[in-house]
Amino acid sequence: MHGKQNIGRISRRILLSVAGAVAAAPALAEECRIGPPTHDKGPLVWMEYDQVELDAAYDQLQYAPLMGQNVKRQASLSEEVRSRLGDPIRHQYGQTKVEELDIYRTKRPNAPVFIFIHGGAWLGGSAKNAGYPAELFVNAGVHYVALDFINIKEAGGDLGRMAEQVRQGIAWVYLNAASFDGDRDRLYVGGFSSGAHLCGVSLVTDWQKGFGLPSDFIKGGLCMSGMYDMKPVRLSKRSE
Repeated sequence: MHGKQNIGRISRRILLSVAGAVAAAPALAEECRIGPPTHDKGPLVWMEYDQVELDAAYDQLQYAPLMGQNVKRQASLSEEVRSRLGDPIRHQYGQTKVEELDIYRTKRPNAPVFIFIHGGAWLGGSAKNAGYPAELFVNAGVHYVALDFINIKEAGGDLGRMAEQVRQGIAWVYLNAASFDGDRDRLYVGGFSSGAHLCGVSLVTDWQKGFGLPSDFIKGGLCMSGMYDMKPVRLSKRSE
C-alpha cells in the first residue's frame, strides 16, 4: 500500500514538472531560438520565402550552430576508425591530383561495394574525414570507398566539373572492383548534403551514353540531407 502511495506521489511530481516545463517552453524557445531572424516580410523570392528566409534556409549555421564541432568530430572519428582498421588503399582515378579515392577493404571475398560522396557545401570536405562510416560497412562484409574531388571554388563555380569527377570515380570503382576483391555487380552509392546532390546526379547519369557502361550498374543510391533543386540555391546567398 505504501508503495502505491509513493508511486502516486512520484507520478504527481512528474506531472507537475512536465506542466512547468510546458509552461516555460515558449520563453525558453524564444531565448534559445535558432533559425532565420525575426524581420518584416519582404518581397517573395522563391515560393513563400523572402530573401532573408531563403538565405537562412541555405545557411546551416542558422539551424545547426554546433556544425563546426560536428565536422571536427567526423574527422576525429575517422582517425579512430583508421586506428582500428588500418589505413585505406589510396588510388588515383583521374588525371589531376585531387582525383583520388580511399578503399577500406573488408575480409569477405567478392564483397559488395559502397561508394560515399562527402558533403561540405560544395566548398570543402575530404575522403580522409569521411572515413568514419567505414567500420560499419567493413564489419558487415562490404568494401567502403570514399571519393575525393575538386571543390566549387577551384572549379571556378562549375558544378559540372565536380559532377564529372564524381562520375569518373564511380566508373573507376566499377571497372576496377576485381582488383580489391569487390563485386562490381553489387555496387551502391551514397552521399551527404552537397554530396547527396552529387549522388543524385550520378543516379540520373546516362552511363551507357557517357561512359559505355551498363545503364543499371549502380544497384542503389542513398541521398542524405541533400539539395536537388538548384534554382532556389542560386537565388540565395549560397550562390556566392
